[in-house]
Amino acid sequence: MQVYGKTFVVTGGGNGIGRQVVLGLLRKGATVSAVDLNADALEGTQALATGTGTLSTHVVNVTDRQAVAALLEDVTSLHGHVDGLINVAGIIHRFVPVADLSFEDFERVMNVNLWGTVNMCKTFLPALRRRPAAAILNVSSLSALLPFAGQTFYGATKAAVKQFSEGLYQELSGTAVAVTTVFPGNISTDISGNSGVKAIDPKGRKAPSTTPEATAAKIIQGLERGSFRVLVGTDAKILDAAARMSSRIATAFIGRQMKSVL
Repeated sequence: MQVYGKTFVVTGGGNGIGRQVVLGLLRKGATVSAVDLNADALEGTQALATGTGTLSTHVVNVTDRQAVAALLEDVTSLHGHVDGLINVAGIIHRFVPVADLSFEDFERVMNVNLWGTVNMCKTFLPALRRRPAAAILNVSSLSALLPFAGQTFYGATKAAVKQFSEGLYQELSGTAVAVTTVFPGNISTDISGNSGVKAIDPKGRKAPSTTPEATAAKIIQGLERGSFRVLVGTDAKILDAAARMSSRIATAFIGRQMKSVL
């Protein structure tokens, strides 16, 4: 879809990938409603905003369905309509085995990653279906395609996002709403800090990573093309291909790599 002149809602818009998606859309002349739980982070995005587009910021907890419903009212009141929804908001848990996580850990990650995405899609879908052309883009993860020891439950929530998003693609096929699912590999963001957990110690290992700016560019390109899937990063492309050839060998390889740094 054409970005210029369209109105988009972007969750996780206060930092990392979400912030760069917001800024990239603004540079292309879009109207953007940036959504985040952190008001200070949204102020940071506002301070960086440039381009011909219009930006509004909204402090919203995407796990709160009433707050999400109020967000739809706010956005349509401000901008008249919504043409696209981009769900970037997500968190990880501590880098530990499943046995060392609490049920509270499970619920927190599930609520943000899956229910946050579901809440936004379910609430905004009727408004999107009224547009002549619209889009939903959901950010999953490479860990939805292959497990990563120490982030097993995070991967499970992102796999759920994948299935939900690709199911929406099926259901909305033939309508004006395009659905894209994004699978980033290792991205150089502070997802650990933003998730409130301690970052993993790489112990001298340097994993390849993709910048948030490059990731956002890929996301916007996928949005414009109406892509079914977008893989971001050389690591994502290589490991996805490896999993297709032999999921067992690829899974064992990643397991060894993760155990060596946990």
